[in-house]
Amino acid sequence: MFPVFLWGEAMWHDLGVALALLLVLEGILPFLNPEGMRRMMLSIAQQNNRALRISGLVSMIMGVVLLYVVN
Repeated sequence: MFPVFLWGEAMWHDLGVALALLLVLEGILPFLNPEGMRRMMLSIAQQNNRALRISGLVSMIMGVVLLYVVN
């Protein structure tokens, strides 16, 4: 465990690493297949609100489960 005065720094470092990885992962699809990315975005834009909310909920649940498994 980190001492209290160092925990804040470690937390910000971990958050920065997580955001950097998110940006790398988010950039892979448009870099490798920009036309496929456009088609996917058009498809998402045509979905109704309920479908988008459900996909967002599923994504959040999967993220929480993954965090639980990793930790």
